Amino acid sequence: MNNNRFFESQTLLINELSKNIINNLVEAIKINGKASLLVSGGSTPKPLFKKLSTINIAWEKVTIALCDERWVNNNHKDSNERFVKEFLLIEFAKKAKFVSMYQDDVEIEKAQIICSDIYKNELFPFDVTILGMGSDGHTASLFPNNIKLEESFNDETKLCICMQPDNAPHKRMSLTKNAILSSNNIYLHFEGEEKKAVYKKVLDGIDKNEMPIASIINQNKKSIEVYYR
Repeated sequence: MNNNRFFESQTLLINELSKNIINNLVEAIKINGKASLLVSGGSTPKPLFKKLSTINIAWEKVTIALCDERWVNNNHKDSNERFVKEFLLIEFAKKAKFVSMYQDDVEIEKAQIICSDIYKNELFPFDVTILGMGSDGHTASLFPNNIKLEESFNDETKLCICMQPDNAPHKRMSLTKNAILSSNNIYLHFEGEEKKAVYKKVLDGIDKNEMPIASIINQNKKSIEVYYR
């Protein structure tokens, strides 16, 4: 069952979401001596990243990585890694370790196993995963009706899979559905009327191939914390 949390203001949403994420990380550190945090790109999480960075915890015991990445150098303007380093790995959070998904000079098809091994060795099991959602119903880089979508839903051998979006630039590396659902704590964060309409379609039972976020929301394996406004 999913826990839906609607907020009237962005400030209230960010304050509550950041508090719960921090509590998850602190608890993981207490139990295991370390914690892992997987985050998404896009404009929506920028205020959340800034808020998290100002909270003083043992960030040196936290490893941060991405749910998905465009296959571009981390200095590229479209790089999610660049975005995360600019807005999250600052203030107190600059002490955290960052693990890159993008691999220099490696073809993305060959990098699937490399990325999967890195994530397994450096981050797994995932403590906190923060997902976003596109207006087309994609999450991470699991895009609607994509040729690799069925594999991304069913592959249990890899944590990461390469995707070629039909209507977006750059090849992508993405967590698989099973990798996402392996996380101890999963948050979906979105804002705006357009995405609320998308979410309603998902709750009404739209096919996961049309809106891949449905593969995460409409399943019985793991509860998802949904924060939106």
